[in-house]
Amino acid sequence: MLRTHYANQILSATGQEVVVAGWVDNVKELPNLRFIILRDRTGLIQVTVHKKNSPPEAISASDKINLQDALLVTGTVPEKQIAKVGPEIQAKELVVLSRSETPLPIDLTGSGETQLDTRLDWRPLDLRNPKSLAIFQIEAKIIEGMEEFLRANGYIQVSTPAILGGVSEGGSEVFKLDYYGSPAFLRQDPQLHRQLAIAGGFDKIFDLGPNWRAELSHTPNHLSEHRACAVELGFIESELDTERVEEAMMAASLGKVAAECGSQLELLGAKVERPTLPFPELRFPEIYDILREYGNKVADGESLNRERETILQNYVNKKYNHDFYFVNRFPFDDKPFYVMRVDEEPKWARSVDLVYKGVEISSGGQREHRYERLIEQVKIKAMDESEISWFTRNFRYGVPPHGGYCVGIERSAKQMLGMENIREASLFPRTPERLKP
Repeated sequence: MLRTHYANQILSATGQEVVVAGWVDNVKELPNLRFIILRDRTGLIQVTVHKKNSPPEAISASDKINLQDALLVTGTVPEKQIAKVGPEIQAKELVVLSRSETPLPIDLTGSGETQLDTRLDWRPLDLRNPKSLAIFQIEAKIIEGMEEFLRANGYIQVSTPAILGGVSEGGSEVFKLDYYGSPAFLRQDPQLHRQLAIAGGFDKIFDLGPNWRAELSHTPNHLSEHRACAVELGFIESELDTERVEEAMMAASLGKVAAECGSQLELLGAKVERPTLPFPELRFPEIYDILREYGNKVADGESLNRERETILQNYVNKKYNHDFYFVNRFPFDDKPFYVMRVDEEPKWARSVDLVYKGVEISSGGQREHRYERLIEQVKIKAMDESEISWFTRNFRYGVPPHGGYCVGIERSAKQMLGMENIREASLFPRTPERLKP
């Protein structure tokens, strides 16, 4: 490796020679001193060049530095640290690894404001902004917290197919592709194969990976490609078992972020706390009464939309003082064939969404494991039985009651950090208008 230390390791090397590397964030000139502010992924470093006392080669090299040059610096860490922007090293040698053109196509100093679409056009540059880095450090910690919780509780990580021979949820919101001359689709959700893993005896599983939806959605909450943590568990009593697992996982994840991402949260002006358990649950049809109390003209049988989720969030905030709430027992008419209905009230489904700060971040619930009921629901949804038999036929051979959920990673991060647009939480977002970079 070219470097010996990152910014956050320098103070442990007081009095020693170190080699650091990063991008030039700023240059400050004084009569006899030049301060080069170098940034790596852990923070800032003040590289001090004494215009009279530093080695002539270092002085000469520092004369020709541009913002965002990739720089390698060898220097000594002084015993007395006086730098205000980060640990200081006194330069002995400067090597420009790669020069940056000027002016930059987007502002990285924070003194101006570049439109999001322009920033995304220059995403690699935009990611050098410490706020962008902080978002993805937190997002990584969200996933890490989920994984730690699931593994500690006996869940096996699996990788389900991203290319499907049929549509898993019905509808036209799928990306089609040619698969050796046969039609195939990018998955909307790893739902059906998670269920088949339960049928295969895996019992408790989770899957981390991408999903795709060909929706022409231009809202700040939608992406054409997103990542998710999908969980499935067998031998449950009802959908309430999936709620208990999901809320505990989310609490562990937020707790992880709160405990280990203090500097990133401070930089972004966000506050995260481990939520209290259990999360409140709202159910249909009582939800209709709540919405009407708040002036929403909703008819029985209708489902939720963004406005209604926000109304319910206001209700939960007031009654429970909570950022999360579950919505349960959706109208079955709005749900896929595999969702279990309530036996005594079949118009309602054991279908659960998790809403976080007014936006749905996951869907799930209990699945129908009884073969006869499953085939009945295939017919109700007017599906071709032969097209879905690769899935349904397995339920003839002893599949236990099971359920699960699928949490969107980018959406969770967006809501957690109070971002205006989910594209900020996607490394290289894919939307109806954006396929590059």
